[in-house]
Amino acid sequence: MSEPATDYRISHIALDEDTILWRNADVEQERRVAIFDLIEENIFKPVRSVQRGHHGPFRLHLAVRDGRLAMDIADEAGEPLESLLIGLARFRRPIREYFAICDSYYQAIRKATAAEIETIDMARRGIHNQAAENLQERLEGKVETDFATARRLFTLICVLHIKG
Repeated sequence: MSEPATDYRISHIALDEDTILWRNADVEQERRVAIFDLIEENIFKPVRSVQRGHHGPFRLHLAVRDGRLAMDIADEAGEPLESLLIGLARFRRPIREYFAICDSYYQAIRKATAAEIETIDMARRGIHNQAAENLQERLEGKVETDFATARRLFTLICVLHIKG
């Protein structure tokens, strides 16, 4: 008897539009790119769903509920499989820092030298990478994922936190 085919990835991702209060063109572009890149290449294996026999691909809906990240996971047909709630307290500072450095980056693109832009971008990537590692730690035992997927998910978590 052969093993069932597995496709441990996200095939569709949606953000809770009620959670997103405001976004400008730069943020909207980041959201589009993060979603496109995530769908193109990701590793996403929700442990409990897999233990119950689901092999993906998965649909993911992200929202912020009661100060926590809600990850609603469904099968390809849209049938709910599980919901994960992840505390966001550890992400408040990285999200604030990421917003601040992104603002600096977008301003720099318009008027700074290439060297200044590169320096800001390196700092932005450093914050982003640390937050992605933090997210992987928070997902441990719940969802197996790779660094690139965690990084793109952190971008989307940031989009959910934008205030006007």
